[in-house]
Amino acid sequence: MRQDTRMTPESRGSQTVEPPPPRRQAPADEIALHGVDHAYGELQTLVAIDLEAPAHSVLGLVGPSGCGKSTLLELICGLREPAAGTIAVGGATEAAERLARCAFMPQRDLLLPWYSAIDNAALALRNQGIGRRKARAAAAGLFERFGLDGFEAARPDELSGGMRQRVAFLRTLIAGKPVLALDEPFASLDAITRAEMQEWLAAALRTDPRTAVLVTHDVEEALYLSDRVAVLSARPGRIVAELRAPAPRAPDRDAAVTDPAFVAAREEALRALRRGMRGS
Repeated sequence: MRQDTRMTPESRGSQTVEPPPPRRQAPADEIALHGVDHAYGELQTLVAIDLEAPAHSVLGLVGPSGCGKSTLLELICGLREPAAGTIAVGGATEAAERLARCAFMPQRDLLLPWYSAIDNAALALRNQGIGRRKARAAAAGLFERFGLDGFEAARPDELSGGMRQRVAFLRTLIAGKPVLALDEPFASLDAITRAEMQEWLAAALRTDPRTAVLVTHDVEEALYLSDRVAVLSARPGRIVAELRAPAPRAPDRDAAVTDPAFVAAREEALRALRRGMRGS
């Protein structure tokens, strides 16, 4: 017997219609890339990049020289636009909107030699139109926490390499942007200072959590500082592996990097890097 499923006016009037679920608002510091390609003219640099970084997580990018790591960071920050695909930072896809959410720290500290340490640190606030006295006061409140107490008036050439990088990171952090884009921040440092700065940065991100994207050639550095690490192939850069860093990691760097789980993750990342360099 066929059932009559037609609705009468009376039945329509008594039916409860569920409203559509509310659209999820992406956190201001969430990053998502889908199908991203990039090229410089005919030179293809990145192909089919799919990546996500949840709020307050650190994403590491490793790969051989010239594979497009720094270009990918610039794309996320809105300094470049992809040839294909979408990039969203906090749900914003336009380049200017992405840039407004990101603070970029390049490989070199780029401290102004004629500025004191505190004026270099406060530069991001001055660029936002904040007066010198107020910007200095905001930076001064962080100097002790960053291990720079007593060096406020020092010029860049009076600071060690590690201290210069701390000033540069303070300048990046004080901008108040929800996303930090770090392009080989410790590449110019010697091995001992670099290890000290890695431990310092890990502590700084625990104290003031931000979403961060870290570009580095150093697999160990990426695994120590990041929650997840994406391994890129040789140009054109593709994602050949995504690895989750061992957790929990010991606050002490030496203890963290010698843990068996960390050593196993490092070996897996190096194997992926070798595969990527062979193009397989």
